[in-house]
Amino acid sequence: MTAQIEVGELPARAADLLARGYRVALMAAHDDKRLVYLFTRPHHRTELHVRLSAPEFPSLAALSFPAGRFEREIRDLYGLTPLDHPLPRRLVRHHHWPRGWYPMLAHAGPPPAFGDPEGPYPFGDVAGDGVYEIPVGPVHAGMIEPGHFRFSVVGETILKLKARLWFVHKGIEKLFLGRRPEDGLELAERVSGDTSAGHALAYCLAVEEATGIAVDPDAQRARAVILELERLYNHVTDLGALCNDVAHGILNAHCGRVRERLLRLNAEVTGHRLLRGAITPGGVHPVSLPAMTTLREIGADLAEITGLALGHGVVADRFTGTAVLSRRAAADLGTLGYVARASGLDTDARRDHPFADVGPFQVSTRTSGDVMARFQVRADEVATSIDLIEHLLGSTQDWSLPGAHRDSGVGIVEGWRGTIVHRVELSSGRLTRVKIVDPSFFNWPALPVALDGAIVPDFPLVNKSFNLSYAANDL
Repeated sequence: MTAQIEVGELPARAADLLARGYRVALMAAHDDKRLVYLFTRPHHRTELHVRLSAPEFPSLAALSFPAGRFEREIRDLYGLTPLDHPLPRRLVRHHHWPRGWYPMLAHAGPPPAFGDPEGPYPFGDVAGDGVYEIPVGPVHAGMIEPGHFRFSVVGETILKLKARLWFVHKGIEKLFLGRRPEDGLELAERVSGDTSAGHALAYCLAVEEATGIAVDPDAQRARAVILELERLYNHVTDLGALCNDVAHGILNAHCGRVRERLLRLNAEVTGHRLLRGAITPGGVHPVSLPAMTTLREIGADLAEITGLALGHGVVADRFTGTAVLSRRAAADLGTLGYVARASGLDTDARRDHPFADVGPFQVSTRTSGDVMARFQVRADEVATSIDLIEHLLGSTQDWSLPGAHRDSGVGIVEGWRGTIVHRVELSSGRLTRVKIVDPSFFNWPALPVALDGAIVPDFPLVNKSFNLSYAANDL
């Protein structure tokens, strides 16, 4: 459902949707002082469109924490002010940007010269006997993108962590503008290098809804298979890395061996180890389909590895009770994917917003919300993905989304980190607005909350248990 509403109606309409079990899945600003709010709940979507007569709008932050972060992003990139926002500090805006420069506006012009017109980021002061700061980043030893973590610590105990992101505003959403839909695919695949298939699929589903393209059911099932292959190789990587962070390097080596086998399988299925190029607007172009015998062997191999990990006293001791994210906090922050499921939230877009016949499958959840739970959910999802691929390869059910030309469309996909949402608008066959929401946008605020009371040496382990994307957050 899509509704055009007056700006004064927004708070009441949003409150009603949230009370009925919807979540704020996306907010998008537009050059013409128009805002689009996407609310979702299982099998339902509602869009609210609001036109502004002035560069300001009522804040929904008191109703929804994620809405408040979208509003801060919009203010920093478009210059639209959320009125009565409880935390009006800048989110994306870098200190060297000159006042009045909003990069997403069409007339923004080139990036500014570096300077310091607004001063450093307003980190909170550290106070108290024995309390000190540990700064980490923004430049890290590795291939990850920049992010600054500032720990307030007493002894080894973390009192507070502030994560500062958005050091690399790449302007990806703006790069889509004016392109034909098929020419935007390579950008979508590169939103986050480890989620090529997930972002490509969400983008294609949005384009297909906007243009009225109906996709063959067999093609949708093949797309779903590719999505699960992406989940498999990333979960296996994380399971090994978590073992490595508690000094169980041999299990990490074995996970690396399994990962390499999966990457080679990806290349056999799509022609690319990271699954690029197979999913396109209107269809899918796999080179072959994966052999279930190979996947079953991989599943058994990985089950043995995770069994060894969970049966090891040191691993269990380091994982159990470390960095607990409560169910209440996970829900209030709007977390998604395995982070949410490890805290007891039963959410999965494969079931709640299906684009293909996935059949009945069990969403794995845990209730402890700690590193152990996040490890176990990933291990469970490896087995679930293999079962789901077998179902998809054997399914003959006619299942496809109806085509309906709208000039705008939404794609919702359960990527390996969680729910990915793309929204596109077109005019005369060209993209006029693309909004991308990776689950990392929702999950980054949960990391400092989970770390409250943890110890500094556990930070690498906890960080890996979340494994959030800098690239897909810093668009």
